[in-house]
Amino acid sequence: MNNIYKLIFFFPIFILGCSPNVIEDNKTFLKKIDSLNMNIFSNKGNKIYSITSPNSTYDKVKLEFNLKKTTISIFEGQNIKYIINSDSSTLSDNNKIVELNGNVELRSINEDNDYLYGDYLIWNINESKYKLIGNVRFENKNIKLSSNKAILGKNNIIEFFNPVKYIIKDNYDEKRYEINSENAYYNINKDFVTFKAKDKRVRSKIYF
Repeated sequence: MNNIYKLIFFFPIFILGCSPNVIEDNKTFLKKIDSLNMNIFSNKGNKIYSITSPNSTYDKVKLEFNLKKTTISIFEGQNIKYIINSDSSTLSDNNKIVELNGNVELRSINEDNDYLYGDYLIWNINESKYKLIGNVRFENKNIKLSSNKAILGKNNIIEFFNPVKYIIKDNYDEKRYEINSENAYYNINKDFVTFKAKDKRVRSKIYF
């Protein structure tokens, strides 16, 4: 599996799809790129993700991209699995580490239109995990889950860390059932939630 995520890191691939408006600043060793549109492939030619930004820079010393208003499409085979938007992002370690900051929104491409929000997200391609930190919130048409930290794994299970609040919504978007717990696990594929608590009991409320 690790071989799938080994990337081809020739520099021309980095700028593929970028507009020709590239400005070099020899003093700061930055390349300014307008309308970045870049695809990242595995060494077998499989597309891992595509990323777009209206305004970005490439640091030739740190070997990293810094992008504004980022949109990332993450692929599973030929299909898009997730779409992530954020105010800014950084690509480092030969594009294997993706960090997103500010109004992070991760959307799962499925019937329920699952949304995962947070202040900060880091994705290590080799580990296939997405870690969100700060004001984390998961929401679809049926439920809301909130915590300060969450990890989405490649098995489509989201682990929410203490404290966790879980709310079941009705057709009018009003809460009818509320659960507070130390940890929660949401299975995106099965639309199923489990709760765990080591030190405190799981507390629930029913609204009439």
